[in-house]
Order: sequence, then structure tokens, then C-alpha cells
Amino acid sequence: MAARPTRRGKAWREARQRYDRMREHEPAEAVALVKQLREPKFDEAVELHVRTGLNVRHAEEQLRGTIALPNGLGRDVTVVVFAQGDKAKEAEEAGADVVGTDDLAKRIEEGFSDFDVVIASPDMMPVVGRLGKVLGPSGKMPNPKVGTVTADIAKAVSEAKAGKVEYRTDKSGIVHLVIGRIGFEESDLVENFNAVMEEINRARPAAAKGRYITSVTLASTMGPGVRVETQTTKESPEEATAAV
Repeated sequence: MAARPTRRGKAWREARQRYDRMREHEPAEAVALVKQLREPKFDEAVELHVRTGLNVRHAEEQLRGTIALPNGLGRDVTVVVFAQGDKAKEAEEAGADVVGTDDLAKRIEEGFSDFDVVIASPDMMPVVGRLGKVLGPSGKMPNPKVGTVTADIAKAVSEAKAGKVEYRTDKSGIVHLVIGRIGFEESDLVENFNAVMEEINRARPAAAKGRYITSVTLASTMGPGVRVETQTTKESPEEATAAV
């Protein structure tokens, strides 16, 4: 039996009737519209969804990295660190919320999940490794490629606390990312949006073929999606040739 479609609230349905859902907007216009469409009861997140043409089944077309948002996330980021000795002290002094070794691993195995980022010193990976099935699905497994397995614990903690976020394609080739809160100034949200899009364009896999970015959407947590123009997306050689 097919699953029933998700029922949307009256406010969401009314908001969706107030604009052209098929029109692509300039970033500043899209941000303004996302804010106008909602009268939130809480400071909702502003979400960015970037659909790519990447075939993520191929390892060489995987997209993953980190970016420090110019204006942060607008909320406290909870950071846990696997470290011992001097590295543990560095983590605590940098503002880590929880620091531990085997004791921390046991807490996570028993259900502790109230954190946003996990950082580990290299010598702690044998301990962290057994948490792959727990941290992997939520995208929180430490990884040297994105700077969460590092000897420079203090720097990693400070950057995470300041709003450095990880981005990655899901199994459908879509990047989902929070770029701030609905209460941000429009200019701050636009600046965060532009920074993310510049980073995604910069990180385009060399093996990517065809159109790289196929659609970009902004939305608040409880609001409808607003399409954003993608003209600034870099063309592949195949696209450029086809356009001639």
C-alpha cells in the first residue's frame, strides 16, 4: 500500500498560495520571501536544499566538505570531543561541551545523542571506530577530510562553535544545509547563502558530468520552499559546448 502524503497545516497551505511556486528568485528576493511567508511561533531555521546532477553511486562524484558561515548558525552548537591528556584539556578550554574517551563512547552507545558535532584526536579513532553504526547515519562520524579528526583540537572546537558546518550529498545527490534562523537580518542570510553556494561550486568534483546544480530551494523549518536562481552555477564542458 502506498504511503499517504504528508498533511500540511492551514498556515503552510495559505502561505503557498501567496507566491508563484514555479518562479526562480534572486537570492535576496528569495530570502525576503521566506521571511515574509512565515509568522513563526519560534525562531525557525532557514534551510538550503541544493539538488545536484551528481551520480553519488560513484565515489569520484561524492561531494563533502565544511564551511564556516560568515554569520554563524544563530544557535548554540553542542560539541563533543574524544581526547585524553593535554588534548582533552585543550578541548575543554576551547569550549567543548563534553570530553571523554571510553566513557563517552559508552554514553553514546547507550543513547546519548544530544550533540551536533563530534571531534576526535587521531589516537582516539580506535575508540570512535566502534560507533560507526550510531554516528554514521546521522552524519556525525569524525572524518579527517572535514577536519573533525585532527591533532589541533582547540581550533576544531572553536570553528565548530563559531558555526562551521559540514555539507554532503545524500543518496539522491541533494545537499541539505541550515544557513541561519528566520530572525536573522536578510543581509546576513544572503551572505551565508552566497558563501555556501560559492563553496559548493568550488568543490565541484572533477568527474562531474552534465549539469552540476539543477535546482536550489530555500525554506524555513515550517514554511514552503522558494526557488532560487541557478544562473551563477558553473557549467561543465559538456554544457558549454551544448550552449554554442
